[in-house]
Amino acid sequence: MAKTISIAIDGPAGAGKSTIAKRLAKELGFYYVDTGAIYRTVAYFLDLLGVSPKDADGVHRYIDELNIDIYYDETGLQHMLMNGIDVTNDIRTPDISQKASLVSAHGEVREMLLDMQRDVAKENNVIMDGRDIGTVVLPRADVKIFLTASAEVRAQRRFAELQAKGAKDTYAQVLKDLQQRDYQDSHREIAPLKQARDAVKVDTSDLDIDGVVAAIRQIVAQKVGI
Repeated sequence: MAKTISIAIDGPAGAGKSTIAKRLAKELGFYYVDTGAIYRTVAYFLDLLGVSPKDADGVHRYIDELNIDIYYDETGLQHMLMNGIDVTNDIRTPDISQKASLVSAHGEVREMLLDMQRDVAKENNVIMDGRDIGTVVLPRADVKIFLTASAEVRAQRRFAELQAKGAKDTYAQVLKDLQQRDYQDSHREIAPLKQARDAVKVDTSDLDIDGVVAAIRQIVAQKVGI
């Protein structure tokens, strides 16, 4: 089997990882793997059961009852299946986002999902984004990017997204939630958010989407010649 190419994009919440990764995947003809959606699915499953993401015993008790699958539609959109039910849209709330961060701190959850993520990369050319892709999930990725931006810029972007969806969250609340998420992600004991030593840092604070894509395309061309 021909060697596949893997591109890892890590960074904090609201840095634009999924937006950029989707666009790059489409341009390069790669699969886009949204690992955050996988953890959101776990969080959503536990939430439906009334299990707190901080309840280690509860997580341990119910995690084996969860079956997660991923499929891609004709547009290339990643769909998340929770025990056969498509929950792609249901998992996109600020509350589930916060709970996903807490759920991801459980070692048994990460272990359960690790092989799923690695298997996709073994069989396909992928762009995978998350918090620990370049450090834990795909430590030998061909290209590693650490995408970031100031907390204020990231909060403004997230606030605009929520407003477009009709959400009532204030900018102050979005910023507070994002800062809390940053703290949780960077201080968790297992696989904390951090820049891999061989990752290239790209600050998107003063760049639009086209600018970020162009910058990463240049890095990819230098690393793997595509």
